[in-house]
Amino acid sequence: MLHTVEKIGGTSMSRYEEVLNNIWLRAHTPQGSPATLYQRIFVVSAYAGMTNGLLEHKKTGEPGVYALFAEMDEKRPWQNKLDQVLDNMLSMNAAIFSNDVQRKRADQFICQRFADTRTCLENLETVCNFGNFQLDDHLHQVREMLSALGEAHSAYNSVQLLRQHDVNAVFVDLTNWRSDSQPGLDETIRRAFGGIDLATQLPIVTGYTQCREGLMKTFDRGYSEMTFSKIATITGAAEAIIHKEYHLSTADPALVGTDNIQPIGMTNYDVADQLANLGMEAIHPRAASGLRKKNILLRIKNTFEPEHEGTQICSDYCSDEPKVEIIAGTKGVWALEIFDQDMVGNPTYGEKMNQLVQESGVRVLTKDYNANTDTFYLKGNKRRINWLMDKLQQVYPDSDIRVEKLSMVSAIGSDMNIPGLLHKASGALSEAGVNILSVHQAMRQVDIMFLVRDEDYGKAVEALHQQFVEKSELWQQQASA
Repeated sequence: MLHTVEKIGGTSMSRYEEVLNNIWLRAHTPQGSPATLYQRIFVVSAYAGMTNGLLEHKKTGEPGVYALFAEMDEKRPWQNKLDQVLDNMLSMNAAIFSNDVQRKRADQFICQRFADTRTCLENLETVCNFGNFQLDDHLHQVREMLSALGEAHSAYNSVQLLRQHDVNAVFVDLTNWRSDSQPGLDETIRRAFGGIDLATQLPIVTGYTQCREGLMKTFDRGYSEMTFSKIATITGAAEAIIHKEYHLSTADPALVGTDNIQPIGMTNYDVADQLANLGMEAIHPRAASGLRKKNILLRIKNTFEPEHEGTQICSDYCSDEPKVEIIAGTKGVWALEIFDQDMVGNPTYGEKMNQLVQESGVRVLTKDYNANTDTFYLKGNKRRINWLMDKLQQVYPDSDIRVEKLSMVSAIGSDMNIPGLLHKASGALSEAGVNILSVHQAMRQVDIMFLVRDEDYGKAVEALHQQFVEKSELWQQQASA
């Protein structure tokens, strides 16, 4: 096939005029074909901040509609939060549409969705006041329903905006809103694209797909990437493209300075997996696996520098010479340590422990253990961590359990078989005054992780970037090429 499947992130979507000019109205040239605005499928995220308001803030944990509804507070604070998110969406509509007719149409669309949502949640509250029905049994569906609002809003608006510029855009609503059936993910996508002519129509697709599998059970807020990947593999895309507000670079420019970073021209899916594990994903690893199996090239592009070719991610790339390609990491990692002498020599000791970690809904970044201690390095909110600690203490009453908040910093590359790598990294951190609390290095030589104090995160990233990128002859040669 000639077409591409392209995903636009939430921060980019909020700068809709630049998205319009840099992406949608910018013609591309499919291989062997004339330039066209078509032969593209766009999967859009919610505008920046909307999903945080609907669920919970991704970084701070501030409760959104979902989190407030789950608490079942008699004062019903979720209703005010729902009104607040709707007001934000209507303000976005007012900013986008100067035409009163289009704005009214956009307002009516999202207001109806919110009215449906409010009625549904109020009825569910009533039902769950009876002992026969438990709210916990329905929270997954509530989370799915609320997630759908953000992407439906941005996708619908995008179609109206494009039609205003004489582009034959079509709204592909995968949320199955008010549907009386629940097909699987693949079938939902096949049905949606069955009657679309990519040569003359430009599909704008909701990043959220309501399906029998329940995307959020597995991917939580990475669901839009799974939708994007599935559409690419099912429709046989020539290329998959993700538009972000920044280049995939050697480090976060906010930490090491924009003059010190280098955009990464090429890397592989293995590196993308390591980034995803840290929450700095180029793409969710499960979504990437589908593209990898179908041998579809993935490209990461900067929305605001459309001339730049971006980063190509493929299966078989390996750097010509061993080097560190990216310094990445994450703050707010919970180190959960379980010490118990009964663990020694008992191969089944940790089975229930692993099960509880999975049930807690937190994300495991890595794990280490010795004869009598297991330590999980986790990402999740404090409420889930506390739940996990209580459950573990019930199952292992004689164990000592403690938790500490740390940061994780990682050096990543497609080939890091560099003599003295650990020595150089440790030395750089030591010179920067950063104490290493734990270190993880796998034999595959694609990443090395350091656990440090939360307050040392920025210093650690800067120190490793200076050592392996700014002082590296390989990177200096690339910059001057």
